[in-house]
Amino acid sequence: MRRDHLEPTLLIIAAIVAGIIGWSGHVLLLPAALAFPILWGRAQSRSSAALVSAGYFLAASRGLPQGVAMFYSSDLWPGLLLWLCASLSFVGVHALLWTKRSGARPFRYLVAAALMAVPPFGITGWAHPVTAAGVLFPGWRWWGLAAMTAGLMGLVTRMWPAAIAFAGLWLWSAVFWTDPKLPEGWRGVDLQMGSSLGRDTSMQRYRDLIATVKDRGAGQTIVLPESALGFWTPTVERLWVKALEGTDVSVVAGAAVLDAEGYDNVLVVLSGAGSSILYRERMPVPGSMWQPWQSWLGEAGGARAHFFVNPTAPIGDHRVAPLICYEQLIVWPVLQSMIHHPDLIVAVGNGWWTKGTSIVAIQRASATAWAKLFAKPRVLSFNT
Repeated sequence: MRRDHLEPTLLIIAAIVAGIIGWSGHVLLLPAALAFPILWGRAQSRSSAALVSAGYFLAASRGLPQGVAMFYSSDLWPGLLLWLCASLSFVGVHALLWTKRSGARPFRYLVAAALMAVPPFGITGWAHPVTAAGVLFPGWRWWGLAAMTAGLMGLVTRMWPAAIAFAGLWLWSAVFWTDPKLPEGWRGVDLQMGSSLGRDTSMQRYRDLIATVKDRGAGQTIVLPESALGFWTPTVERLWVKALEGTDVSVVAGAAVLDAEGYDNVLVVLSGAGSSILYRERMPVPGSMWQPWQSWLGEAGGARAHFFVNPTAPIGDHRVAPLICYEQLIVWPVLQSMIHHPDLIVAVGNGWWTKGTSIVAIQRASATAWAKLFAKPRVLSFNT
């Protein structure tokens, strides 16, 4: 192989490896994603930078084709198409902002990282290396985010002291790592109900869920996964409120609120005293849930995206930062929530369709990393 082809090929292979390892679902491996800015900075041409970006992003999101195929009960082609389309913004931004000028490169990368953290590009801003800040700078909060950002800028200019410092912090964190604490009086419940969760609306299913809550929840707030309650109706509300009367149990659970225009993916808080909608999802899954073209065409359907609405929500004496499913994979929802100083993070998901992939593990790892960065307790609840 010619020398001028060897280096780009090695960069692409290394980017793929970084994407696979960094986004394997193990929180302590997230810093492997920091190889991406180094590799991007070493690219010798815009096309090479684009291929490095594509290798990293496609490897990091490798579970998407299989997950989409399972969700729609179809072959891999729709998932492959969505996988490739989702990569366009990441690859396009990093290719456009790449430059040969080493002096300008850190600022170009800063712009690329910022664009991939906020809408519109941040809507598909998965696998953002800044997520690793929670592993390298646990408890540093916004200072940790600033240090990570400065370090990323240093990595693209071959400032090896930054790489050495990150490696040392990574080793220190691996040795002394502890998971975020579970907040007192809270408990997340994982379910293994597959695709039936939220779709099976039989009385027996609700009785089973209520029994689970009562069995595990004396004096606690129990968190159930996304979609646990199915469609939120007055009948379902009455059933749960009646069942919780005379108990000291509160429940936070996922549901869908349907109307003529579409639906909201929500979290509901329930107790024997009543119920209320706690949170409306800011960023549903693009394509499968959020379908903005429907309204553009004058058609109804799809989940609404509430973007920058309700970043935190009150439950009793606590203010929580809710993150539903897809919101755990991108950057801006959690940062927006942290601006409002929540007491804890509540992260839920319904990942039955991700069987055989690392998607749910990545969601858990991301939520854990953000909780560690901002020194917040976190409650997790997923259905698989």
